[in-house]
Amino acid sequence: MNALLIIVNILVLFALMFGLFMMQKKHVSFSKRVFTALGLGIIFGFIIHLIYGTTHEVTTGSIDWFNIVGYGYVKLLQMVVMPLVFISIVAAFTRLKLTKNIGKISFLVIGILLGTTAISAAVGIGSALGFGLDGIQLNEGDAEKARNSQLEERVAGVENMTLPQQIIELIPSNPFQDLTGARPTSTIAVVIFSVFIGIAYLGVKRKESEHGEFFARIIDTAYSIVMRVVTLILRLTPYGILAIITRVTATSDYEAIAKLGKFVVASYVALIVMFIVHLLLLSFVKLNPRNYVKKGLPTLTFAFTSRTSAGTLPMTIKTQTKDFGVSEGIANFAGSFGLSIGQNGCAGIYPAMLAVMVAPAAGVDPTSLSFILTLILVVAISSFGVAGVGGGATFAALIVLSIMNLPIAIVGLLISVEPLIDMGRTALNVSGAMTAGVLTSKATGEFDQETYQQPNIVEA
Repeated sequence: MNALLIIVNILVLFALMFGLFMMQKKHVSFSKRVFTALGLGIIFGFIIHLIYGTTHEVTTGSIDWFNIVGYGYVKLLQMVVMPLVFISIVAAFTRLKLTKNIGKISFLVIGILLGTTAISAAVGIGSALGFGLDGIQLNEGDAEKARNSQLEERVAGVENMTLPQQIIELIPSNPFQDLTGARPTSTIAVVIFSVFIGIAYLGVKRKESEHGEFFARIIDTAYSIVMRVVTLILRLTPYGILAIITRVTATSDYEAIAKLGKFVVASYVALIVMFIVHLLLLSFVKLNPRNYVKKGLPTLTFAFTSRTSAGTLPMTIKTQTKDFGVSEGIANFAGSFGLSIGQNGCAGIYPAMLAVMVAPAAGVDPTSLSFILTLILVVAISSFGVAGVGGGATFAALIVLSIMNLPIAIVGLLISVEPLIDMGRTALNVSGAMTAGVLTSKATGEFDQETYQQPNIVEA
């Protein structure tokens, strides 16, 4: 009987996917198809949750099959991340788009990412204090105990990691290994390797122009092929979002979310406030924030549902270049650096809120100016190369709490609402990377104002 019900659920998913396919055939816009998929997934997943619950065999069996579409799509995006980063940055050199401003571009992108992370830490502190969050009130169940035991094993290595060691982790020792994504910092390592290849190309072009031109043609051809692969994958976005959000709504523990509702609300208030800060920064350089929201929403929606900044990278770059008018080189720098440096949600808001919540348990006044300023500085510095490592937000929180000599047990106590909050954090991380790209492109004069002002989203 259960097997039959699972088959029925699979057929329903296929029917919904067919409906999205027909919308595409009728040339319904990409953004409308994405949001239709989001709405259908929420409804379908919630119905499964109401009928069967989160742990029933029908639910788990159905989700297992749905993951072929959802996780399969995410894996396809992750598949193309490294080739896209490498070939796009090298192509920016061969097309003479990064020859003059590479130092300035790197400085601005990293500076904006770290600066906005410092701001996000202040926002997280304000939200935690404003809502009166207190870590002492959290209860530890079996799942939380198991989680904390894992964290205790991990924190030993975290406490010994200094900032210079974090920076060294970004440097590639084996670029071919990093091209496979073997390390958490592989993306940044590939960026650095690509820059060296680009600089070497410029030297060869000056001294041996024939070899330089031949290499440029190879890169140009490879770039066309890679971008075609990206286009083919991005067309699957509505189907991926449908399957992913169905899984999320069907398997969420709503009782646990209700118990920690105050923390969830405070987290999302902080995330929304920081997103508004991004819009204010765009307004400051005389760019219409409405265009940013409208054209960036499909990408932010995917980041929200998938909870993967790396998987969102192809969409992040596409949105910057095709919809916002950011140059290819800057878009790749901002998107790639944004995976491991200065993630506003995971490395900024989250660890800052946790630090405020556990400070009273350690005998520290979280409202004191010295504590707040120290926390903001620690969050900004520790976000350099940490957020993209291992468990992302968890790793960043462990670093901050350890440096501040605060108890780490609170990280494990929030395991039940971690997925829900991580959705918003990931979307904010991606928004921070895109904002850094737009602002850097604007500052370096490599920004296409007409592309940004166009009202419609460019189809994949």
